[in-house]
Amino acid sequence: MKFNFKIQSYQTDAVDSIIRVFAGQPKDDKNCEYTRNADIILSDGQLMRNINKVQARQNIHLSTKLSCDMGRCALDVEMETGTGKTYVYIKTMFELNKQYGWSKFIVVVPSIAIREGVKKSMEMTVEHFMEHYGKKARFFIYNGKELSALDKFSNDPGINIMIINTQAFATSMKEGAKNRESRIIYSMRDDFNSRRPIDVIKASRPIVILDEPQKMGGAATQTGIRNFNPLFTINYSATHKNHHNEVYVLDALDAYNKKLVKKIQVKGFEVHNLRGTDRYMFLEKIMISSNKPPMARLEIEVRQANGIVRKTKTFEVGNSLFLASNGLQQYKDGYTINNIDPVSATIEFVNGKVMHTGEVVGDISEKDMRRIQIRETIQSHFEKEETLFRQGIKTLSLFFIDEVSKYRLYNDAGEELIGEYGRIFEEEYNIILKEYLQLFGADGRSGEEDEYQKYLRKFDTRNIHKGYFSIDKKGHSINSEIKRGSDISDDISAYDLILKNKERLLSFDEPTRFIFSHSALREGWDNPNIFQICTLKHSDNAIAKRQEVGRGLRLAVNGSGTRMDAQTIGEDLVHEINKLTVIASESYATFVSDLQREICDVLYDRPTKTSIFPYLSDNGYIDADGSHILDSMIENGHKTMVQKNSLNENFKKKEFQELWKRINHKYAYTVNFDSEELIKKSFEAINKELHVSQIRYNITSGQQEDTITQSQLQNGSTFEKVTSHSQNLRNAHACTSPYDLIGDIAKGALLTRRTAGKILSKLTAEKKMMFAINPEEFITKVINIIKSQKAIMIVEHISYNQIEGEYDSAIFTSEKHSTGFDRAIRAKRHITDYVFTDGTAGQSIERTFCERLETADEVEVYAKLPKSFHIPTPVGNYSPDWAIAFKKDVAKNRFYLIETNGSMNSIQYREIEQAKINCASKLFNEISTENVRYYNVDSYDELLNIIQDTNPQSHDI
Repeated sequence: MKFNFKIQSYQTDAVDSIIRVFAGQPKDDKNCEYTRNADIILSDGQLMRNINKVQARQNIHLSTKLSCDMGRCALDVEMETGTGKTYVYIKTMFELNKQYGWSKFIVVVPSIAIREGVKKSMEMTVEHFMEHYGKKARFFIYNGKELSALDKFSNDPGINIMIINTQAFATSMKEGAKNRESRIIYSMRDDFNSRRPIDVIKASRPIVILDEPQKMGGAATQTGIRNFNPLFTINYSATHKNHHNEVYVLDALDAYNKKLVKKIQVKGFEVHNLRGTDRYMFLEKIMISSNKPPMARLEIEVRQANGIVRKTKTFEVGNSLFLASNGLQQYKDGYTINNIDPVSATIEFVNGKVMHTGEVVGDISEKDMRRIQIRETIQSHFEKEETLFRQGIKTLSLFFIDEVSKYRLYNDAGEELIGEYGRIFEEEYNIILKEYLQLFGADGRSGEEDEYQKYLRKFDTRNIHKGYFSIDKKGHSINSEIKRGSDISDDISAYDLILKNKERLLSFDEPTRFIFSHSALREGWDNPNIFQICTLKHSDNAIAKRQEVGRGLRLAVNGSGTRMDAQTIGEDLVHEINKLTVIASESYATFVSDLQREICDVLYDRPTKTSIFPYLSDNGYIDADGSHILDSMIENGHKTMVQKNSLNENFKKKEFQELWKRINHKYAYTVNFDSEELIKKSFEAINKELHVSQIRYNITSGQQEDTITQSQLQNGSTFEKVTSHSQNLRNAHACTSPYDLIGDIAKGALLTRRTAGKILSKLTAEKKMMFAINPEEFITKVINIIKSQKAIMIVEHISYNQIEGEYDSAIFTSEKHSTGFDRAIRAKRHITDYVFTDGTAGQSIERTFCERLETADEVEVYAKLPKSFHIPTPVGNYSPDWAIAFKKDVAKNRFYLIETNGSMNSIQYREIEQAKINCASKLFNEISTENVRYYNVDSYDELLNIIQDTNPQSHDI
């Protein structure tokens, strides 16, 4: 099978954008006696005018000056990954030769991976360009040991292309270097007609094409390119870092909406109900600062009110993980940072344990997560494969792994063995395969006769997956080496394998459908029929999401090599067939959010057709001096809101002063009840109510919308969530952290160890087993159940005594509020001018109650009580909501403390809160002699009914 290339309008536009820059340049038919490109005779002004015409035609921002730091001009072409950037610049070379006679080209690439890919593309397009231009280009990879190729580059009359990777500039091309390769190119050679090879290159005045120039910022590379003496340069990238004269833009949004790349579907994973017992740690990176000591970014588990979550925190030497985790026992034994070493990229704890950057420890969910990822990849593969098979399209899935040994092992005799991921793959594949080997095929024939079912039965499971890795001298697969400062390998042995089998992998005669490769080899993969990509490694954000999906964005081809684009199958079907599923190693929301942000960051900012500035000026939005009146309409959302809400005249009213005098006391309580009764009620409630959560995975799947706008990217709404399902963790490991179970429960529930121990001893075996499933949740829930039982018992046994001390009036103004004054209620009867109610709802119970207090004729003055005004109870401090003074004759009692509570979440929390309310009621309605009544209501009308029922004089006659 061979690829069929076709003329596509957007690629032709990209080529024409370069050709038009040199309009007016005569064609050099003599080709300067074949040894060099003819000089550009156009003036800088002519070049600038041509560039501006192209930019206006392409709706690109007009350049104001000519970029000529390398040659007469430097042109930028922006093309999204997967749209045929390499094809475009190969065709551009042919067209420049046809129009202007230029024939010497050098293609500079940032890595061996891209170099080998470019060479492969040139090999694959030879016949295609021969058909359209009637000639072939001669291309070669620069090698200082083979100067004959350079001699032909100089003297051959046809199109000549030298391909060189940037690593060569640090070795072969570095002037003054002492290595053999540099001496070759910068010295006169007898075997090169007493010429310096670099002078031959300079004399040819090559046109230099930079593929991914944002990765070529090194001084050696930049100097080396200038030493080529380029006629001009053209930069091709999807993400330009340094901008020159841009002449063509096809960004990610354009490519997707024009259906030139695949639609992306994401399957993400979240772990819920973490146990917090396995000393989970992930060392993300070590941060170095010029004015601070080294710091480490660690992801650890943290106890929160709603359970255990994983959070990334920054640590210095001396910081304790135990404290940072809010007291999780798993980090108690010596997990304080003793040393941070940026040189070795390690941290050491006081217990002697050492972690390296990128290392994960204590992640019991790791193996199960990888199994689920492999399973979901196989499932996604099968979901697409039958439909694609019947259209003659081979389906491939690609796994990236970080250790070859997880897929392939060797015994002492050097024999190849299957690794952990290979074993898991075969187990999961065989399970899913059975589901698809149905009795009858899709066309009604028996499964034995159905073509797709015959295809599935054709190959043994061990033959349908294959690994592509670097190869050592023994022929063994090994991890690909990565140079410092890069996450991409330059191992030629691996890319040779990958590219050699590119066409064969697309044949149905080739059994391989699932491919495993090292994560450092990502740049080598651009097979168009990759429909699933799965990265089997801990998500560390080191790999950009666009890079992760980029290997599978190209539109698929069928068995005859024809691309499945709008020309072939119609626009409506492009994204039905071409859909890339990314099986992420993180949550759906995180992956999609990061991907959208990365795309948004590199989108080209197109100029608008008409300017808005005249409108702004005419309407007074811009001053004559150019300053923006609009600036004053915008404020910093991070600006700290300082609430100044002083006490007003209502506070001084005698009615409020009398009320304040009656309630401004501090109290202490005593409770006497039978411990045996508490023990009995507690263990009975625990045996009846206790349930703990198992570790659970949530798998969420979604895909891109059919069309995407820039505003959708900016607000993160380009994906639509499709499905979500959950499953429990299987084969969870036993708890490894030591616990003082009795002590922890005694401390949390405010009991003696003896009482806590008796309660635990009475639990059923089933309930005791729950501790092993999730210790942290077990402890938390047992404490809450005991507290709720205490809450029920204490009210009938509690007594209060007034103690010394009063509250200062400053408590009414010292409390800070996160909401602004626009959300507060402007008050007339309150002791401050504004009332800040709890809750975010527009008409919460508190807000409605407050609004009624403002309009009720019966109310003289009132106050919203701050949290710092509280009553102690055995289950926690309690703060009433309101203090109200009614007018005379409205009720028998004029002074009231009121609670306006909404719904409470759980039964246990309701019981605890109700116990607090009952304690307050007992204090004010039974114990206190201050004649202040306390009630719990949900509306002002309910309060009015209560106080009027207790005051017969207020009833209507």
